[in-house]
Amino acid sequence: MKKTFRICLAASLLLTVFLTAMAGVRRHDAALAARIAPQILRFHVIADSDSAADQAVKLEIRDLFLNRLREANLPDTKDAVYRYIVENREVLERELSAYLAAQGFSYQARIRLETCEFPEKTYGDMTFPAGEYEAVRVVLGSGRGQNFWCVLYPSLCYLDSTHAVVPDQSKETLKSLLLEDDFQSLLRAGHPGNGKIKIRFRLAELFGAGRLDSSAPPRR
Repeated sequence: MKKTFRICLAASLLLTVFLTAMAGVRRHDAALAARIAPQILRFHVIADSDSAADQAVKLEIRDLFLNRLREANLPDTKDAVYRYIVENREVLERELSAYLAAQGFSYQARIRLETCEFPEKTYGDMTFPAGEYEAVRVVLGSGRGQNFWCVLYPSLCYLDSTHAVVPDQSKETLKSLLLEDDFQSLLRAGHPGNGKIKIRFRLAELFGAGRLDSSAPPRR
């Protein structure tokens, strides 16, 4: 009984530590997101469905949209990018929808500019915490398919998903916009095991497998 009680007590203490630590991580991430969100414009392309054709054309629409922004040769500011999209939204929607029609799709593209909740996302070696961000969202058809996510400003959208490397110039721009500690937090979060709290319930490691049950085989 005493042995069982000690194990249960240890498990309860570990659970308390775990929950406290996770609550602290969530508070830290929420505060970080709130600080960096005003400097960032997210990008979200939502496919009509998860069919192979709809997922493929989603990426083509992504490329077309990003190329139009590059061709516009905009000033390197969030306001300039946002203003361009606001002023040219209808033109961009018609062009994207015309491309869809040319590829044989019956649905259209809609561009939304809104503040919405984003999950934690990693781009190359940078991880952005979950939180509310201003975003440009391109919704294709019913918008029920899987999404493409990236940061539109500073542009961290990499088109080569095999290598997943974000542009150094964009990282330098982001660094100039954020507090140094916040920028480093984004980098640390992008490296597993560096700056992330990892807690594993391994009672056997704490007390010794033999002390818990000397007859039980070691757990792997």
